[in-house]
Amino acid sequence: MNNLKLGIPKGSLEKATIELFNKSGWKISVNGRSYFPDINDPEISCSMCRAQEMSRYVENGTLDCGLTGRDWIMENDSQVVVVSDLIYSKTSPKPARWVLAVPAESPAKSLEDLAGKKIATELVNYTKRYFAERQIPIKVEFSWGATEAKVAAGLVDAVAEVTETGSTIRAHGLKIIHELFQSNPQLIANTKIWEQDAWKREKIEHIALLLKGALQAEKMVGLKMNVPEKYLAPVVDILPCLQAPTIASLYKTDWFSVEVVVHQAEVRHLIPQLIKHGVTGIVEYPLNKVI
Repeated sequence: MNNLKLGIPKGSLEKATIELFNKSGWKISVNGRSYFPDINDPEISCSMCRAQEMSRYVENGTLDCGLTGRDWIMENDSQVVVVSDLIYSKTSPKPARWVLAVPAESPAKSLEDLAGKKIATELVNYTKRYFAERQIPIKVEFSWGATEAKVAAGLVDAVAEVTETGSTIRAHGLKIIHELFQSNPQLIANTKIWEQDAWKREKIEHIALLLKGALQAEKMVGLKMNVPEKYLAPVVDILPCLQAPTIASLYKTDWFSVEVVVHQAEVRHLIPQLIKHGVTGIVEYPLNKVI
C-alpha cells in the first residue's frame, strides 16, 4: 500500500493543525509523548517535529510533506514546494510579523542605524542574510526566549521578534523600527516527491483542497429561512451567497424555503432586514467545509 509521510508541527501550531485536520476529515490522535500520532487514514503516517525543523525534514525526504510557518522555511532557506497557504483564521486572526525592535528611547530609526550593533533573535540565519544583502554589518546571536528582555537588560541593542499587534513589544519598553516580513502557516512538499511521484502528489493536493475548504468554512455559515411568496424576489435580492440561493416551495402553501451560505460577519446585518421582509424560521448553522 502507498504511504504518505506527513509532518505535524509540535508546539504553537500543534492544536490548531490537529483541529483543522479533524474538520477536514482526518482524525489525528496524539498519544502521550509519542512523536507518531495515529490518523484514521491507512495511506498516511504522521510524525511530529518542531515547526522550526519541519522544512529541513521535508527537504531531505524524511517527510513527504508537512505544515510549518513561512518564517521557518525562510530561516532554513529550504528548497521545498509550497503547496498552499493556510491561514488559521480563528487562532491567528492576523498574519504574524517579524520585526526589528529597539528600546523606546533609542535614537535608531532605520536599518542603517543598527550598523555595528548586536541583535538577538531566534531567526538567526535569515537576519544575517537580510542585513548582508543590504551591506549593513551587524552581530546576530541566537535567543532561546525572553528576547525582548535582553534589550531591556542591555545585553543586546535590538531584537528581531515575531508579533501580531506589537502590544507585547511595546509593553517591554521597545519600539518597532522595521518590518522584515509577514508569516503564516504553509503546507509544503518535498520537491522530488512533488515532481516524480504522481500518487503522493495527488494525495497531497487532496489534503490541501480539504484543509482550505475547512478554513474557508470558518468564516462562513449556512442560513435557512421561510419566505412568503410576495417577498421572495426582494429577499433574494438582498441575500449574499456563493452562487445563488437554494429555493424550494413549502407543501401546500404560498411560502418558500430558502437556503444560502454567507460570511458570518454579514449575518448580524442581514437578519434584521430579512425580518422586515416577513421572513420567519431563520436558522443559522456552522459549516465544516466550503469548497
